[in-house]
Amino acid sequence: MRKTRQGTWLGIPYDWRRPTRQRVRRRWWNRDDHRIFTPKLMGWGYGINLAEVARRLRLGR
Repeated sequence: MRKTRQGTWLGIPYDWRRPTRQRVRRRWWNRDDHRIFTPKLMGWGYGINLAEVARRLRLGR
């Protein structure tokens, strides 16, 4: 059985891969994703999409 470095466990996302610039941007500042809570960049749980927070607070204008 091969261990996966990303996926979900009991509905909670995890990702044990080394962060890349592309994933940092996609998880922390993704204007195309309207979720506030996105899978964490590295580790287990959720992170925050700051672009969506700014949009909802109307800070991006």
